[in-house]
Amino acid sequence: MPARRFETRTAERVDPFATFKFVVEVENIVGAEFTECSGLDVTVDVFEYQEGGLNEYSHKLPGKIKYSNVTLKRGFATRNELYKWYEEMKNNLLAGEKVTFRTVAIILRSTANHDEIMRWDLNEAFPVKWVGPAFKVGEAAIAVETLEFAHHGIILA
Repeated sequence: MPARRFETRTAERVDPFATFKFVVEVENIVGAEFTECSGLDVTVDVFEYQEGGLNEYSHKLPGKIKYSNVTLKRGFATRNELYKWYEEMKNNLLAGEKVTFRTVAIILRSTANHDEIMRWDLNEAFPVKWVGPAFKVGEAAIAVETLEFAHHGIILA
């Protein structure tokens, strides 16, 4: 097997990408007003098998794959297409009808020219939680709403 060669360029500046330049697309709904996105993670459960007579270690095998729910936060706005989707899903569940799955994309953009750098597509996503803003007299905070989505996998594009 040949040795791997890694190309190194001296004095080449490689900056990490800023996390504040992202937009969210839900099929035909584009929302650039989100201020926070969390939960882009995948975990594989580990199944441990203890073999009889083998005391040095236990076998570790991959098990189920788990995708965390993705939570989006934004300043409360008058646009409410995503809340309408949540209401539609809730009403369909209550009526025993089919739930509408959609693709939710979180897109990281460059700070310089706003080009798409990375894209995380949440496959067959659906809203599972909506939290409205909290109100508090004597505090000059921004009204923030939270949307949480469950999904069936992340595709990096």
